[in-house]
Amino acid sequence: MPDRIALLPDAVAKQIAAGEVVQRPASVVKELLENAIDAEAKGVDLIIKDAGRTSVQVVDDGYGMSPADARLSFERHATSKIKTTADLFQIATQGFRGEALASIAAVAQVEMRTRTEGAETAAFLQMEGGELTAQKTIQAAKGTSIAVKKLFYNIPARRNFLKSDPIELRHSIDEFERIALAHPQVRFTLLSNGKELFRLASENLRQRIVHIFGKKMDEKLVPIEEETEIVKITGFIGKSDAARKKRGEQFFFANRRFIKAPYFNHAVLDAYEGLLTPGSYPSYFIFFEVDPQKIDINIHPTKTEVKFEDEKPIYSILRSSVRHALGMYNVTPSLDFSSNPDLEVGRSDTRTIRQPQIRVDPDFNPFAASPRHKGSSPSESQAWRDLYRESRSAATEGTRGEMDSAQADAAYMQVHKQYILVQTQNALLLIHQYRAHQRILYDTFLKSLRAARTLGQRLLFPVAIALNPSEVQSLDLLREDLCKLGFDFELKESTLNIGSAPSEIKPENIKTSLEKLLEQAQNHTASDPKLKEATALTLASQAAIRKGHTLTVAEMQSLVKALFARRENSFSPQGKRIYHKIALSEITRQFDR
Repeated sequence: MPDRIALLPDAVAKQIAAGEVVQRPASVVKELLENAIDAEAKGVDLIIKDAGRTSVQVVDDGYGMSPADARLSFERHATSKIKTTADLFQIATQGFRGEALASIAAVAQVEMRTRTEGAETAAFLQMEGGELTAQKTIQAAKGTSIAVKKLFYNIPARRNFLKSDPIELRHSIDEFERIALAHPQVRFTLLSNGKELFRLASENLRQRIVHIFGKKMDEKLVPIEEETEIVKITGFIGKSDAARKKRGEQFFFANRRFIKAPYFNHAVLDAYEGLLTPGSYPSYFIFFEVDPQKIDINIHPTKTEVKFEDEKPIYSILRSSVRHALGMYNVTPSLDFSSNPDLEVGRSDTRTIRQPQIRVDPDFNPFAASPRHKGSSPSESQAWRDLYRESRSAATEGTRGEMDSAQADAAYMQVHKQYILVQTQNALLLIHQYRAHQRILYDTFLKSLRAARTLGQRLLFPVAIALNPSEVQSLDLLREDLCKLGFDFELKESTLNIGSAPSEIKPENIKTSLEKLLEQAQNHTASDPKLKEATALTLASQAAIRKGHTLTVAEMQSLVKALFARRENSFSPQGKRIYHKIALSEITRQFDR
C-alpha cells in the first residue's frame, strides 16, 4: 500500500497559515497598526485605496529595523517579542506570534521601507507571494512604511469573497478606531482614496472618543474608575438616556488590547437594569488592567478572544463599578471633554427626605352612581358614549377595500394608545396605528426617491447635527436621495445644518431620523438596488406614530383613509399584519354560545 502522507509544499503551507490571520483588508490594517504601536510610534498614518483591494499602507515614526531584522521579519515565527515559553504568560505587546508579515506577504505584494534612528540609510524590501523579489538600500525617514498591494492576487477565490467597498472599508475603520481608542497618546491619520477621514492628535481618552464618534458623544459620557488587587477598571460609559437600538459603540480593552467579552457585556447590561428601554443598548469604553500572568491572549490567531484567570470576580467588580458610576453621574451635567476626568466628582442630593403621606377616604363607595371626589374622570361607560357621539359627528365616508362597507357615521376610537378601532357596517377593524403609518410613509418616501426632487418644509429653527467621519462618508452616499426626499442641508466642517425636511417628519424627530439613515447607509453602496428601500424604511420607521401617542378622531380617520387608499394595505414594509377584521357575525356567534 503506497504512503499517503506527505509534507505540504511551502507555498501552500504559507497560504493556509495566512488564512488564519488575513481574512480581509481589515486584517492587514489591524496587524500593521499593532506593529506600529509595538515599535513605540508617536505618529501613525493609515492610507487605504479601494477599501484595501488595491493597497493598504501604514507609515509610522517608530524605532524602525535594521536590514537584517527587516528581512527576518517576513519569516514565519520570527519575532522580537518573545524568546522563551515563560514569555507567553506575560505578554505586554500587541503582536507576538511572528506570523503577521509572513502571512500577509504570502497572499499579497508587499513593499517595506525602514530605518533606525542611528542609521544613515534605510532598507527596502519587496515581497511577492511570500518570496523576496528585491532588496536594496535607499533614503527614507526614521521609522517603517509597509505597503500591502493587490491583496489575495494569487488566491482569486478569496478575493471574490470580499464584500462591497463600503463594507470592507467599514471593517478597516473599525480596526482603526479600536487601536486609536486604545492608544490616545499616539497621533493617527486615516486617508481613503486620498480623502482624509480621521486626523487625531495626541490627547486624552475622552477627547479621543469625542473626535472619533463626534461631538454629540461628549454629553453622553460618564467616567468609570475602580481599582482592586485583581483588576483596575477605567474608561467611560454612556448615560442611560443615550442608549441606542443597535449595538455599536461598545468596547472592552484588556491591557490596551481590544477584546470581545460577551460575559463582561452581560455584567454591564445587568448594571443598567431598569434604566434602559427594551431593545436598547448603552455605549461603553472600558479598560481592564490586569497582571499579564493572569490573562491568556494566546487562544485565537486574531488575539481578540481572551481568557481571564479571575473572570468571576472581575464580573462582579465591573457590574458594581458601572452601577456606582451611573448612580453618581446620572443627573450630572455633561463634563468638558478637555478637562481631566480623574478630577471630576459627583454631587449627592442634599434635599431633606420626607415620609410620604397616604390619604384614605373612608366614605368612598366604588359602586356609587357618581364619584364623590372633585376632579375625577367620568365613568367608563360615559366615556364610551361621549367618544361614540364625537366619532359620529366627525366621521366621513369609508375608504375602498375593507372600508367600502363603512357607513358615513362609522365610529373610530383609540385602544390603549396603540390600536385604532373602526366600526363598519358588517365588522370591526382593529388597526395597528404604528404599522399603518409606517406603511403610508414608506410608500410616500419610496415614491419620492424614484421621482424628481420633492420640496421639503422649511424649518423655523434649523437643525444642527455633529457628524463623525463615518457619518460624513455615509452622507456622501445618501446626498442625492436626501435631496429627493425634501432635505435641504449644508455640511460645514463636521456639522450638518438642515434647513428643510420632509413635511411628514416632525421637527423633533429630524435629528434621530438622520442619524439612523446615516447609520444604516454604512452597509450599502451607491449602486445597491436595496439602498432606496432601506432609506425609505428607516425614515418611515423613525417618523411613524408610535405606541403611546394619543390620536384625535380626525387624525384616526385621516390615517385610516390614507391606509386604504393605497394598493398594499394589509402588511407593513416588514411583512407584519396591519389590521385584523372581526366580522359582526363572528361577534354574534360568541354571544349565542
